[in-house]
Formats: sequence, C-alpha cells, structure tokens
Amino acid sequence: MIPSLRKQFNDAFIPEKYQTFLRRVDDACGTHVQFRLSETPCFFPKELIEQMAADGAVLIRQLVDSPQYHSKSDDAVPPEFKVPNEAQHPMFVQVDFGLVRNADGLLQPKLVELQAFPSLYAYQGALAEAYLDVYGLRTRGFGLPASESLKYFLSGLEKDSYRDLLRRAIVGSHDPENVILMEIDPTHQKTLPDFLMTEKMLEVRTVDIVDIKKDGSHLYYEDGGSRVPIRRIYNRAIVDELQRKKVKLSFDWRDDLDVEWAGHPNWYFRISKFSIPYLKHPSVPKTWFLDQLDQVPDDLKNYALKPLYSFAGLGVVISPKKEDVAAIPAEKRPYYILQERMHFEPVIETPFGGTKAEIRVMYIWLDDLTPVLTIIRMGRGLMMGVDHNKNMEWVGASAGLYLE
Repeated sequence: MIPSLRKQFNDAFIPEKYQTFLRRVDDACGTHVQFRLSETPCFFPKELIEQMAADGAVLIRQLVDSPQYHSKSDDAVPPEFKVPNEAQHPMFVQVDFGLVRNADGLLQPKLVELQAFPSLYAYQGALAEAYLDVYGLRTRGFGLPASESLKYFLSGLEKDSYRDLLRRAIVGSHDPENVILMEIDPTHQKTLPDFLMTEKMLEVRTVDIVDIKKDGSHLYYEDGGSRVPIRRIYNRAIVDELQRKKVKLSFDWRDDLDVEWAGHPNWYFRISKFSIPYLKHPSVPKTWFLDQLDQVPDDLKNYALKPLYSFAGLGVVISPKKEDVAAIPAEKRPYYILQERMHFEPVIETPFGGTKAEIRVMYIWLDDLTPVLTIIRMGRGLMMGVDHNKNMEWVGASAGLYLE
C-alpha cells in the first residue's frame, strides 16, 4: 500500500530469499512454524495503522466503560467457567479489521471481530524482524528515505521497551519460575512457536493444563519430582477446545484460588463476537444475535453466520442458505450472530494479483490501553483462514510495517 516499496519488493523478490526467511523464523522459534507464512510483509501508511489502533481503542472502551454492557455480558460467561475476582478490564485484547471501499471509493477499516484473549505477543515481533533482516529492508538500498525507517511496534515501543511491558503483563512481580503459560496439549498446538518464544523472552514455563494440580486453594505443577507453586497464570487454553476434547481438570474454574491471572479469563467471553451487536461505530458492520432476529434477510448472500466462541473460522458460514439458519436449534441461537458480509479490497499487489489483508491490532492494558503490534493475514479466498487459501502463494500470516 506504499506503492514505491511494494513495487521494489516485488521486483527484487527471489524464491531463495523466501526459503531463507522460513528457515530464519523456524530457527528463531526453536520449532517449525506449521501455519503458512506469506512471502512478503505488508507496507502500510502509518496514518492507516494509527486510525485502526484508535478505532479499536474506542470500541474496547465502549464496552469496558459501560456498566450496562457489563451487566448484559454476564449472560455471555457460562456459569461453569466463571472465574472469581474478575479484573476491572482485560489485559490482552485484539481487534481485527478488513479494508473495504466506502460509498466515496475511499478505503475504510471495518471491524471483523474482537477478542479479549492473548494472541502471538512473543512471536509476532520475531516474525517482523525476520522480514526486515532477510530481505534487507533496513537499508537505504531498499529505497528508504535517509530520515525514515520501517517500524512494526506501535505506541513508540522498541524491542527492549516492548519486552519490559510484556514482562510486566505476564510475569508481574513474581519469580518467573512461579508463572506459567497454560495451554491444552501445548506441544501439538500450531501456536507452539509463540509459547517457546514466550519462554525464551520471559523465562516462564509452558504447562499442559492437565498437569496442573490443586492443593486446597493453591495450584502447582511438578518438575523433577518437586512441586512448583503457581502464583500467576498466562492463560492460552480455549474453553471451546476444552469442551470439544472433554479435557478433565484437577481444579474448577469457579474455585477461589490463590493465583493471579495475566488476563482474567472472564473477559474472553465479555469481549468477543458477543460484543459486536452492542457496538456503535462507523467501522462496525450490521450484526444481530440469531435469536433476536425478527426476520431472516432474503439476501443472505450478503451475510455471514458465525458462532460466538470459536477460533480460526471454525463453524463460520459465508453466504448461508435459509436452511443453514433454520438448522441452528433454538437453544443455540443466542450463541450465533448474523453479520453483514464485508467485501475486502485486494490492496496488496502481488505477482498473483491483488490480495486482501486482515489487520489485527494487538493491545496490552496495564496502566493504559496500549496498541503494541499488528498481525496481518493475507488471502485471496472466500475467507482469510488457511482452509480458504489452499495451494496459493503470497498468502498467509505476515507482518505490518510502516514508515517513520
């Protein structure tokens, strides 16, 4: 989207550099990255990134600062997963935007979804660094003005200050030995690279949720036959997956445990697709809860049917038929939304034609709600997920770079 940089990158691209890039990312992570990485980073105007970061902050605040919404979102938190001692606001939030053309033909960010749950906070910076280093994007030889450089951190952060902020959020005041990243069968998750990068960056331990034991109000895990007390949890376990896999735990989410949460779990439900019908903003598409829809629209080809609590596009139906809507049982309808479908503009020029981009703005909320990074997903398929972009090149996960 910065035409001069886009053209120069495309003209200079050679497949060998891409293979070097993939090896560099795997080496940095200490494991093979299983999801597809795009051949290219994305070059965005700083003003566009700042607009999305500002819009996302407005949406988050609209929810968190509303006592009325907080009361309504009580219904979104399943009683069996309602954790005591809820924090006043989420610690980690992501807001996803797509770019569409408005009535005046101008590009406009439109909300895709938002979630108060950690994303790839340790991994994404390393991915951006790999793009910069392997493709030589730091040098004037790439055509950068002498006074400017390509950045990927937001809010004036750099590598050291970002690491310090992430350490404050995840580790807090504790010994890293007593802080865990909690996940379901972590070694078999596609997000394992982020777990390993988190361990390397912050010296915390990734622990399988089934290996956590309870003694009274205390939690611990075992290491070499010794009990290691757990004082703080960076939760990466998705409730949807716990239920699908029927995972048995030694603790109950409802227990009043002597533990701190680096991101209180209740916010996963409070800020989610459940939130979208309550938002009022030019960036928000029309959205209804399925059980509150008076009449199913005739032009369903212009809508998407989405379950509230699923990841990676699981269960989403684009352009549903009336029988797809009718097939949702009455008791499950409160947990689905029907959303105006957005037609993303293919703004990234590639050797395979224009490619769409979904931009995720990542926030950390400690003293202030702070945008820190972006994650980019590129695609030319019906949706941005891997399943809709199979056997394609110049698609997949990427990094957002801007000139400063």
